[in-house]
Amino acid sequence: MSTIPSPPKDAAFRARCLHIRKEILQMVRFGKRGHIPSAFSVVEILVTLYDHIMRFQAETPDWADRDRFILSKGHGCLAQYALLADKGFFPRDWFKGFCHFEGELGGHPEERTPGVEATTGSLGHGLSIAVGFALAARLQQRSFRNYVVLGDGECGEGSVWEAALAAAKHGLENLVVLVDYNKHMSYGPTSEVCNLDPFAEKWRAFGFAAEDVDMVAEPERLRALLEQSPLQAGRPTALICHTIKGRGLPYMENDLSWHHKSKISEGDIEKMIRDLEAAHA
Repeated sequence: MSTIPSPPKDAAFRARCLHIRKEILQMVRFGKRGHIPSAFSVVEILVTLYDHIMRFQAETPDWADRDRFILSKGHGCLAQYALLADKGFFPRDWFKGFCHFEGELGGHPEERTPGVEATTGSLGHGLSIAVGFALAARLQQRSFRNYVVLGDGECGEGSVWEAALAAAKHGLENLVVLVDYNKHMSYGPTSEVCNLDPFAEKWRAFGFAAEDVDMVAEPERLRALLEQSPLQAGRPTALICHTIKGRGLPYMENDLSWHHKSKISEGDIEKMIRDLEAAHA
């Protein structure tokens, strides 16, 4: 079973996130393609969850009392794969098969992968699944918690808000929504495509206890809020995580031409790794 260690120092947390970003690039090295910016933007969120919050047993992925995690924005799966391998759910050698026909790791997460609770990628479904898990926990009188990461562009889907209404109706305080609010979709800023602001207020209007978190200036606040959840008794929690799409590589940040790349060369990967290290120094 995972344990919750003492809070990390900022330098250690940053180094940990750098390591995960480099692992993401190692998978892309083999697959020669991927949604790198969408994976980079959720790294701090997933490191916080997997390293400090969620209960799981990597050697027994279907442990009944594990916390459930759903990456609803499935195109960010490179970050989840990096954490799952790091925690021992599957061997790192699986990276070599990323996006290969005979490989175990696809361009979107699938339930057949150890540690993946739901097949996602068709946006708008993850929160509904998480609501089902949360209701199941209540009916089974189990204490597991349920976490779901949504993309901000995904929140234009009506099914997201239908699920939010259901979560509030049933008072699912064992449910936490984390929105990767990087403010960019594949084809434009969310402010232009479908403006979400005032975002936290919308979740509150739908019956959630909601807070904004600046994942650049104070990422440690996310852990503090997660440790306090539910933020309000009898209500589900929504944490609006202000992130940067492509965070870590200045030329990739908020540049939509990088949303998905294919035919990425060995030289491209080596340059990105050097640039990540330089930006981290």
